[in-house]
Amino acid sequence: MNNPACRNLKSYLGLMFLSVFFISCSFRKEKISPNQLNLVPFKNQVGALNLPDHIAAIHAPFQMPQLKRPLFPALSESIVANGAKTGTKATKIIQQTIDDLNAKGGGTAIIPKGRWFTGRITLKSNVNLHLEDGAELHFSGDIADYLPAVFTRNEGIEVMSLGACIYANGQENIALTGKGRLVGPEKGGSVRTQTMTTQVIEEFVDLSKPVSQRIYEGHNGSPVLPPMFISPTNCKNVLIEGVSLENTAFWNIVPVYCDGVIIRGVTVNSVGIPRGDGIDIESSKNVLIEYSTLSSGDDCFTIKAGRGEDGIRVNKASENIVIRYCLAREGHGAITVGSETAGMIRNLYVHDCVFDETGSGIRFKTRRPRGGGAENIYYDRIRMAISGTAFNWDMLGSAQHVGDLANRLPAREINPLTPSFKNIVAQNIVVESASQFVKVNGIPESPLSNVRIEHADIKSDKLFAAADINNFTVRNAKVEARDSKINLLGAGKLIFENVQFLVPGATLNVVASSDEDVKFINCKPTGLVPTKVVN
Repeated sequence: MNNPACRNLKSYLGLMFLSVFFISCSFRKEKISPNQLNLVPFKNQVGALNLPDHIAAIHAPFQMPQLKRPLFPALSESIVANGAKTGTKATKIIQQTIDDLNAKGGGTAIIPKGRWFTGRITLKSNVNLHLEDGAELHFSGDIADYLPAVFTRNEGIEVMSLGACIYANGQENIALTGKGRLVGPEKGGSVRTQTMTTQVIEEFVDLSKPVSQRIYEGHNGSPVLPPMFISPTNCKNVLIEGVSLENTAFWNIVPVYCDGVIIRGVTVNSVGIPRGDGIDIESSKNVLIEYSTLSSGDDCFTIKAGRGEDGIRVNKASENIVIRYCLAREGHGAITVGSETAGMIRNLYVHDCVFDETGSGIRFKTRRPRGGGAENIYYDRIRMAISGTAFNWDMLGSAQHVGDLANRLPAREINPLTPSFKNIVAQNIVVESASQFVKVNGIPESPLSNVRIEHADIKSDKLFAAADINNFTVRNAKVEARDSKINLLGAGKLIFENVQFLVPGATLNVVASSDEDVKFINCKPTGLVPTKVVN
């Protein structure tokens, strides 16, 4: 690592194997992980400004291949040599350059310094689309520049629509690289004015139709589903590196059904844009995200796996995902799992990241009719200075999206659309500021299960509130809060062990029903028992 800040991160790797050993132990054995609070990075050590030249080895608490950059033939072609001119729409020339290189066996299509205008661009196998420093690629706001409709997935449901500004389907060995800048569809164009905003997508899309007939092209002013910014679909060996994105119409970087994805050194700014997620991994596997900086209008780093019945039909998981040395700035959630979870989300490892000025820190979302769930999720060496909740599980959602299913009671019968979240470890966590330490709104018929938070230094306003949890442990932690209340409902096997509570009055106010199962072991203040019982 040439950057001095990056060199500081080398010290983490020496203890990485030890850390991985402990967090990969059986949840039943409850092994104690090593205390590495002193190694939790600061924001000047992570993010796009610290991007090293090489990709370091990947270490994870699950089987994970060592991902490497795709290689391309030495052949390169500039769009200028093929007739492109700044200030005019260059879509056809950009696409022809990519197509020609693909036909010749591959190479690099160069977007040189300058201001270029384009509609949808489709990447092809063995081609690297490279934006030189100073290159600006501005995307059209007219629906006509994204037609014909292509296969895509929008909010977890398969459709034929506008796809993405930079799109690929069924390609292998592709890349988008460089220090250039991508600017999304201009405001006021039909892409934005005809975007469907009045319904949840499963009510808008007729799921009884085959996907080939779920066509939304915007003819005669009809609504469309907005294009993502960059979305390789059904692709293998994908690299997205170095570029900056702003002014997206929808989610920014969205691999869908991909295998082998590297996203590194990207900068995203979509603050103020509704549904302006930073990076969404959709039913993809073997993914590395590193040294990226996201400022988002919605969630920053998000893992998804399809929505409800359509997602269960597809049944593709998001799995084997490592996110490291990243910086989440503004956004609803820094790292979010869900809410589309039908195909399952498993084997996610987030380490050495900083959340600065986001809403929630570690966020989980699902709904009763979303299906699937998440398991084997790991967080290590995370620093937060946020405005929202440090650990937030929102499993029920709102009536606006799921009607009466958002009501906690009555408990429902478990069915294929009942999600399950379990086996989650968070260790070496520093929370410099947050509105609340832990908040769980679980599902009574499918409680959040097997969660451990250990080696944590927490400063928050509110303390702890949880409904419908089972086997939840906070261990070896210091928690400083401005209130002393722990609210519990449907809590089974909640354990606080070796936890120092710094709260007003040096006394906890545990609000719980008589059948809650909560224990305090070697905690300070000592002798803690529920001080208020609600029948």
